[in-house]
Amino acid sequence: VQLQASGGGLVQAGDSLRLSCAASGRTFGSYVIAWFRQGPGKEREFVAQIPPTGGNMVFHTDSVKGRFTISRDNAKNTAYLQMNSLKPEDTAVYYCAAGRYYGDYIYVDRVYDYWGQGTQVTVSS
Repeated sequence: VQLQASGGGLVQAGDSLRLSCAASGRTFGSYVIAWFRQGPGKEREFVAQIPPTGGNMVFHTDSVKGRFTISRDNAKNTAYLQMNSLKPEDTAVYYCAAGRYYGDYIYVDRVYDYWGQGTQVTVSS
C-alpha cells in the first residue's frame, strides 16, 4: 500500500488543521493506521493509532489527548488526524503509517510496514 499525507501548513497557536492520509490499493481496510511526528531536533514519536475497523479502539498519546482525533474512512481509503487547539510544540513533520500489528507496541515505529512522505505542520505562537 502506498500512503500520501497532506494537509499540513503554517498556523497560529489555537488554530486547527486536518491532516489526510490517502492510500492506494484495495486492502486499506485491513491495515492499522498510525500517525507519527518528528519535531526539529527530536526523534520521531507516536501520535495516534486506529485499528482497521475504526470504532472506539483508538489511541492517542497523552500530549494530544483531547485536542487531536484520529479517524478513517475505509470507503475513501483515507485516514485523518483532526488537530485542534494547536500549540507551538506541535510543530513537526507528520507521517502516516500502515501495518498489520495491533498490540502493546503500537507506539513503536518499527511495527509499521508502510510510510507516507510526511507533511509539515508549523504552529506559531
